Amino acid sequence: MGKSEPFGEPPDDAPVDSAEEARLGALARTGLLDTAPEPEFDRITRLVTRALNVPMAAVSLIDRDRQWLKSMVGLSRQEMPRSESFCTHAVAAADTLAVPDATLDPRFADNPAVVGDPNVRFYLGVPLRTSTGFTLGALCAIDSVSRQPEERDIAIMNELAELVVDQIELRLAASTDGLTGAMQRMAFLNEASRDFARARRFGRPLSSLMLDADRFKVINDTFGHATGDTVLTHVVSRCKAVIRESDYIGRLGGEEFCVMLPDATPEAALEIAERIRRSVGEQPIASGAHVIGMTVSIGIAGIRGEDTQVSEMIDRADQAMYEAKTGGRNQTRIAAS
Repeated sequence: MGKSEPFGEPPDDAPVDSAEEARLGALARTGLLDTAPEPEFDRITRLVTRALNVPMAAVSLIDRDRQWLKSMVGLSRQEMPRSESFCTHAVAAADTLAVPDATLDPRFADNPAVVGDPNVRFYLGVPLRTSTGFTLGALCAIDSVSRQPEERDIAIMNELAELVVDQIELRLAASTDGLTGAMQRMAFLNEASRDFARARRFGRPLSSLMLDADRFKVINDTFGHATGDTVLTHVVSRCKAVIRESDYIGRLGGEEFCVMLPDATPEAALEIAERIRRSVGEQPIASGAHVIGMTVSIGIAGIRGEDTQVSEMIDRADQAMYEAKTGGRNQTRIAAS
């Protein structure tokens, strides 16, 4: 709810904002978008209406080109264009946004929610900022009557926003592999599917890497599962140290990991894959009196015009990884085009 700059869909040649892509990735990992109401969030929006004596409140999440309300009281539209969202301004500023009278604010005076239903006049929004620094949306209080927010109102909203963030953090934790810190399989594939759909829609490149820890079974059997766990954690930490802010890694099973690289061609992905391979190999792992040299085999695949789902691209990367392993391990291979 608000107007100042057009947000909507970017043109095909628009530059990629890696910070925004990383924020959208964190939002996708919560698994909250387009889900049913939940009492944990609805309880908080009800508290907002009672504590601030307002008829409307919402937990809003700012997606790529829309605002989606995870919880709402007194509002009828669960989704609206990002260009009409008051909360977009709170997210952009990463600070509390107070609008005493929307009709007097040039950013919002001609907003559809101001000139028409629900006739917004007063708005108070507190950004929902995670512990990793991503602002995913806002908790907002809304009234159809103009008013000046009091310090007490802002303090209450900040406390309630912290409760919302606590719930969001629980969702983020649930999507993370407890051992390695990589994303769990389903959370990873859900986000990868979103990036795949975006790449097809806007004609952008997208690549994936499949990684496998070489001779992992031998290491596990020789040195024990604790050492095996250390190996997997080492591989993921080396990957995270190399990949870009907008990239992400998921554990698809056992010692197999997949890295998704939005807006990267296979050639660019090869450079990243080689940095990962060298980074893993250059840091041996200590296990008791032993020092274990660790390597990975990596397969690379980019999106194709005939692809209909992200799994097709990942399968090609997996096949290329298999070729890297059978070809001698500790190498990278690009899937045949």
